[in-house]
Amino acid sequence: MLVYQDKLTGDELLSDSFPYRELENGVLWEVDGHWVVQGAAEFDIGANPSAEGGGDDEGVDDQAVKVVDIVDTFRLQEQPTFEKKQFITFMKRYIKNLSAKLEGEELECFKKNIESATKFLLGKLKDLQFFVGESMHDDGGLVFAYYKDGATDPTFLYFAHGLNEIKC
Repeated sequence: MLVYQDKLTGDELLSDSFPYRELENGVLWEVDGHWVVQGAAEFDIGANPSAEGGGDDEGVDDQAVKVVDIVDTFRLQEQPTFEKKQFITFMKRYIKNLSAKLEGEELECFKKNIESATKFLLGKLKDLQFFVGESMHDDGGLVFAYYKDGATDPTFLYFAHGLNEIKC
């Protein structure tokens, strides 16, 4: 199994359990998220609760919660939305911080294509949700989520160059 960590914070943000598609010359990864229900699992073990003094709802967890699989699995923390000016300020800082961690061909590819990826995100800015990793570190990368036209499940966007691949 492969886990992808934020290069700046070490937070786990993704794994190979969630296939990705490359966008913007490989600078962005697009990943499909899904709403799932947690809890409310009822297990039939063959016992008769009413004969044993229990009620019909004994053993049933009524705390069912609907969550997005990626957000829940990697404990992503939602952040307030950005205005255009704030987002550009964030991107300048992120590009500077991440560039210091990149070398050679990876750095060249990142610098060559980050502008088009930023423009792509700016075009969707009003539709994006923003997430950070579990540590909620200010200088870490952002994970973006949005709903494609008519979709009921979110699509997530990651900066590919901001992720370290770790084999587990």
